[in-house]
Amino acid sequence: MQVKKAVITAAGRGARLYPMADTVQKATLPIIDIDGLQKSVIQIIAEEAIESGIEEVCIICAPGDEKRYLQSFKTQHDYLLKSYGKELWAEKEAAIIDNLLNRLSFAVQEEPHGYGHAVLSAKEFVMKDPFLLLLGDYLYVSNGNLRCAKQLIELAEKEKCSVSAVNPTIEHLIPNYGTLKCNPVQNGVGVYSIDKIIEKPSLSKAELMLQTPGLRAGYYLCFFGMHVFTSDIMDVLANSYNAEVASENPLLLTPAQQELADKGKYLALEVKGRRYDTGKKYGLLKAQIALGLAGNEKERIMSDIIELLAESK
Repeated sequence: MQVKKAVITAAGRGARLYPMADTVQKATLPIIDIDGLQKSVIQIIAEEAIESGIEEVCIICAPGDEKRYLQSFKTQHDYLLKSYGKELWAEKEAAIIDNLLNRLSFAVQEEPHGYGHAVLSAKEFVMKDPFLLLLGDYLYVSNGNLRCAKQLIELAEKEKCSVSAVNPTIEHLIPNYGTLKCNPVQNGVGVYSIDKIIEKPSLSKAELMLQTPGLRAGYYLCFFGMHVFTSDIMDVLANSYNAEVASENPLLLTPAQQELADKGKYLALEVKGRRYDTGKKYGLLKAQIALGLAGNEKERIMSDIIELLAESK
């Protein structure tokens, strides 16, 4: 099993970022990456996939947005060469964008019928191949040299099954995330077999149904925002989708994941890294600080933060 395809879900308009996101796709918002270059959020996510060994990337978007994404990438590429063409860093960045465009395709989610429906929109792209699934508003920072997505892909390829990234989350935050009950896999550090999944559970329900052995008291395993799925997930979603009722009962991904866990081998990996939700209030700010502290200008960023805190005091 080789994972060479990635799907990035970016069809949502980002209600949490209104009114700005009403006219601008949240995934095209600018942010400075670890390498010190300013990029769009969606480009950084795509690079997470490509630098983890992915060869083809499909962005799930709303109708008409595919042209906007392409125009955004091409404008950035042309501007780099026109304005900084003699600079080595600009040529390098333009080449990165070229590489992305050569690997990029789009699938349109015609109607907003839920996250599971967004994933199902990539069925023709996925075909019968395994694929990496990333959220269009999450940025990831690894704790080491191995990217978060690469950690996930390596385990999926080794075990030849679907694998979801998780991290231990303190109990008062679990109503914000899909939460899992898992069993540790013998001889697998941070590797678990998935038993039960509940989307955004109450704490009382989690205490009764979602305790994972070996975690610190008050902590639960929650989804990290990236998955590697076999194509089986598409079959489950397709069998569950009913267009006539989808507007009132959106197609969710979590029940399909539970069905995978019930039917066969489905693992969770405690990824060594952190995620940052750029779609929530101050999310971009927090993500920017994290990327800055993980990059080559760490000392400058820390100095600026200290100076700002001193001024505000």
